[in-house]
Amino acid sequence: MRSRNIYDNFKEIVEKTPNQTAIVEEDRALTYAQLDRRGGVIASGFPSREKFIGIVVDHGADLVASILAVLKTGAAYVPAEPDFPEERIRFMMKESGVGFVLTQKKYREKLQGMPLLFLEDLVDHATVQTAKQTAYDAMADTTAAESDTEGAVGGDSLAYVLYTSGSTGVPKGVCVTNANVCHYVRAFQKEFRPAVGDVMLQYSVCSFDIFVEEVFTTLLSGTALAIPADHTKADMNYLMDFVREKKVTIISGFPYLMMEMNRLPEIPSSLRLLISGGDVLRESYVDHLLPQVTVYNTYGPSETTVCCSYFRCNGEKALEDGTYPVGRPVTGAEIYLLDEDGNPVSEGSVGEICIAGEGVSKGYLDPAKNQMYFMGEDGKRAYRSGDLGQMLPDGNLAFLHRKDSQVMILGKRVEPEEVENVLCDCEEVQTAVVRPNTDEHGLSYLTAYVVPETDRFVLSEVRQKLSRYLTPYMIPEYFVILDHIPLTPNGKPDLKSLPVVLKEGVA
Repeated sequence: MRSRNIYDNFKEIVEKTPNQTAIVEEDRALTYAQLDRRGGVIASGFPSREKFIGIVVDHGADLVASILAVLKTGAAYVPAEPDFPEERIRFMMKESGVGFVLTQKKYREKLQGMPLLFLEDLVDHATVQTAKQTAYDAMADTTAAESDTEGAVGGDSLAYVLYTSGSTGVPKGVCVTNANVCHYVRAFQKEFRPAVGDVMLQYSVCSFDIFVEEVFTTLLSGTALAIPADHTKADMNYLMDFVREKKVTIISGFPYLMMEMNRLPEIPSSLRLLISGGDVLRESYVDHLLPQVTVYNTYGPSETTVCCSYFRCNGEKALEDGTYPVGRPVTGAEIYLLDEDGNPVSEGSVGEICIAGEGVSKGYLDPAKNQMYFMGEDGKRAYRSGDLGQMLPDGNLAFLHRKDSQVMILGKRVEPEEVENVLCDCEEVQTAVVRPNTDEHGLSYLTAYVVPETDRFVLSEVRQKLSRYLTPYMIPEYFVILDHIPLTPNGKPDLKSLPVVLKEGVA
């Protein structure tokens, strides 16, 4: 990689290996040259130069081509899944001030009132729909008007804005630069060494960091991206058939995807690497996978561009709570722990995880929300994550829990995550979430939401096991049995969808 500009690095790959496969779908494929030309066709139809361009497009080659088209013109893309709530999409596009939203005509009604540009109007509709390779070849030969700014986009220019959930309930737009992304690609390449023959699965929603990892580490490494249809992603057996057929070698996903794969009799032999991120990885989620494939646990807020630390799980022991450490800083990143006053904690002590280095983003679109960004004593821009961690004797970082997740029960501090870890370590439990609620008088109590491992779930036995590790006030008052833990589009537990068990207050 010679440039700090995403598109210039992509163009370098195109020129080196134009006929190398870039995108693989259910029944068609695009080479690097075809993907680049298709991006050029889309970019040439943009009515004006913009700072931000929204993208609401179904997953597939044209989503990737649309992103490249935006980057080609020097703009930053603002992605949203088509099934996101209408008002959430509206807020994202309005706050970022997109010049227009690139979308498909079937979403016209949902996006009404927003400035829209339809993908079908930019390319031959028949070509978008056909499953025949010849149609793609014909479109690839289309001559597009040159509207790009190749070589003119600096590393400090924004590449995209990802919206994360804000503590106030209002999403926060994280501004990530071209240089931030190129830094992460270099870190990924150094650790995982993607090469010709590697195929990355595109599984994540477009508004989450894992999507950035899937797309850009692939396209800037000259490897292939395999994109399954929605109905394939919805069924684990169909998904594994797709992985097997397309010879997928790398999957990056949430721990819950790993957990589902862990329950399979076997996984496709083509897989060489599984990367877990976005949430806590438990040993019980991957114990059957470890003998079959290399598994990594990773950590990193969106504000620091995908991941800032890696941990290779194979051959390593999980921590006492059954979770894996998150490892050591990636190339170009620094991690340190600070106390409440902003001073480094003593060796082995718990502190707030702070990240510095080339992955730290420019901040939020709303500068008033940038309190967690600061300049370190060495003059490097840094980010306070709000997560608590501990540096282990071997130099690996252990993620503990959110800094603000403590609750008071009977006057004593309780970490719901600690209770959750012990509960998930019970053999009767496949997975679980423990959440605090408050009664009519504002006093906290815990509710456990449990997916049993088998049909035989005896609460008294589970409570007895919990009592070996937890004091009585830490054991949840209520247990709710679920078929599965509901997840957000970002693959994390959807806490708002969990049923609330009401408790009367005791005066």
